[in-house]
Formats: sequence, structure tokens, C-alpha cells
Amino acid sequence: MSRVRREPGSNRKIYILVATFTLVILLIFGAARGKYQLPLSEKITMTILAPFQGIMNSVSNGVRQSMTNVWEIITVYQQNKMLKSEVEQLREMQVNTTEIIAENDRLRHILDYKQSALQFDLVAAKVIARDPSNWTSTIVINRGTDDGITKDMAVVTPQGLVGNVVSVVKNSARVQLILDRRNSVGGLVQRPESRVAGIIAGDNNNQMMVRMVNIPRDADIVEGDQIVTSGFGGIYPKGISLGEVVNIVNDDGGLLKYAVLKPSVDFQRLEEVSVIVTSREAPPAPITQPPIVPAEDKNAVNKNAGGSK
Repeated sequence: MSRVRREPGSNRKIYILVATFTLVILLIFGAARGKYQLPLSEKITMTILAPFQGIMNSVSNGVRQSMTNVWEIITVYQQNKMLKSEVEQLREMQVNTTEIIAENDRLRHILDYKQSALQFDLVAAKVIARDPSNWTSTIVINRGTDDGITKDMAVVTPQGLVGNVVSVVKNSARVQLILDRRNSVGGLVQRPESRVAGIIAGDNNNQMMVRMVNIPRDADIVEGDQIVTSGFGGIYPKGISLGEVVNIVNDDGGLLKYAVLKPSVDFQRLEEVSVIVTSREAPPAPITQPPIVPAEDKNAVNKNAGGSK
């Protein structure tokens, strides 16, 4: 078998490296323990290790700074996320608070009206739906037969008349608005020296207005007059506000005219209403015609009247 030959110089290099490494280790541990005071060895060690220590310090400082920057970025991101969440919560709270304030204001007006209109027993209700095919035709309220609501009851707000109940179920009812052209309400000029009566119906030219029709051409009605319910018909109590006259138009026939009214109720912002379940107001006296007297009886009465003279 052939043997591997080794160069004599290679063994010598290994011995020198081992000896040098051992000496450095001994010097380091000796200096650390304070057993040896070798200034020259310390200088040599510091000279050899200084570049490595500087590199390690630079790397350590870089890593530390990078970690600090990353942590600051993460902290800022978390804080920004929390602030956004708080802003959204505050915005939602503001919206809810504004809505609650507005609702309380509306309910306070309804309560004030209920306390002032002692001739009526009222049931408050919320508007929960509108007729999608005709916005000005009907609404649906969240009160029904369980709350004492029946067909043909009048529906009002503190501002005036809304309409009447046309159908009712257990927990809801459908209300026909006075804006509906199919609806009709007896109206009366509130001005004491006028008291002109007519019929209130929806306006064909403007869905948010109503008309007072069947008014004689010479009737005393002017712009600015306030129109209230006349009480005739048995559905609507007398004296509920209907609207204000904004225009008067003569019919083409020449015998009648009609008045255009701005409703007292803002139907675009209708959210709460009251249903009149009981009215203690006496209905208006019916209009009676004078008795018809035959012609011969009239002549006899005239003769008797002439003879008595």
C-alpha cells in the first residue's frame, strides 16, 4: 500500500496556528479576569479586534435603529387605525344624536298638540312606508286594529290634516292623503266675514298642492285666506287646518272659480302622525232647506196678509 506523504511545512503551519489561537484565548481570558496586566497584549488584541468590533457595533446600531423605525411605523399605523375608528364612532354618534334630537322635537310638538286638542283622543303613529307608484297618494303607518284604529278615521299632525284611514289590519293601516285627486274634503274659509265653503281635492297640475273647487265666481275668497275643514261628511272634524290660498283661478264656464292651496302639512317631511280615534266635538248642524209652499197656499197667505193690513 502506498502511503500519503505529508509536507514537513504543513505540520509546522498547523502548530503555529494552534499555538497562536491558544495564546490569544489565554490573553483574553487572563485580561478579563485581571490575572495578567499585559498592556502590550491588550493593545495587540484591541488592534486586531477593533475593526470587527466597529463592524459589529455598526451592524448592531443599524439593526437597533431599523427595529425602532419599524416599531414606530407599526405604532403609528395602530394609532391611526384607532383614531379612524374613533372618528367613525364619533360621526355615527353625532348622526344618531342629531336624529334623536329631531325626533324628540317632532314628538314634543305632537305631545303639545295632544294636550291642546282636548276634544280629540289621539294615537301617535310613525310613517313606515309610502306608495312607490304614487308618492302623494297613500302612506302606511305602524298602528292598526290592535291600537283601536278603524277605517275612515282622520289622520292629522300639529300643522293640519293629513288624510284618512282607508284600510287597516292588525298592526298597520293605509292612509289616503288629501293630495290624492281621488280624495275630497269639505273646506271652509276661516275668515269670519267670508266663511265660503268648497271641496278640497288634489291638484292635477301640482302633486304637492290642493285645490278648493266649486266656489261661486262672486264668493268672498282671496289670496292668503286660511282654509279649515268644514266638518261636513262625518269623517273629518271641523276646524282642522288644510292650507293657505296662494292663487285664485276662474273656471272656463264663467260661473265658478277654484283656489289653489299650499297645504299646511309638509308632506315631503312627513314622519309621525296622529290618528283621531275619538272626537268629542259636536258635528255641524245639517243644512236644511226651507219648506216648499204650493202656489195656491202662497196666494192665500198673501191675501190674508193684505187683509190684515
